[in-house]
Amino acid sequence: MSADTDPTDSFDAVISAADAPVWIVTTSAHGHRAGCLVGFATQVSIEPRRFLVGLSKSNHTYETATTATHLAVHLIAARHFEVAGLFATTTGDDTDKFARCDWHTGPHGLPILTSAAGWFAGEILERIDLGDHLGVLLAPVAAEAPSTDHAILHLNAVAELKPGHPA
Repeated sequence: MSADTDPTDSFDAVISAADAPVWIVTTSAHGHRAGCLVGFATQVSIEPRRFLVGLSKSNHTYETATTATHLAVHLIAARHFEVAGLFATTTGDDTDKFARCDWHTGPHGLPILTSAAGWFAGEILERIDLGDHLGVLLAPVAAEAPSTDHAILHLNAVAELKPGHPA
């Protein structure tokens, strides 16, 4: 790449080629449930275990997460694309997403999606301003491991979904 080339398109191509898994994050605070599909999330430490979630500041879930103590992070099986679509394209501003899917109350009052291939609950340790996203650093406190018979949903599979809010 030459010095005068704009790296934006090339960066986007690298990220797309990586085809990271997508996650659904749910939370609850002050009697209000919220959840959204996130594409920015990764483990950031082995010992102690830490996970970083990027929540769009324009997202309804962001508001709830700013006062929550915990988040649930769900790994989604490819066969449950419709659940990913619900949490990606529908805003909690005017729709109760949880009335449209199966879930149960989990640790710390978190909504846990029944269709998740696996999930973990994390205590919020820190909130970090990352520009148009809020970084939420989590320490896992409970989890359910995925079974080995699930193909996992990845970013390229949901790339054409229109978000409920602009990112």
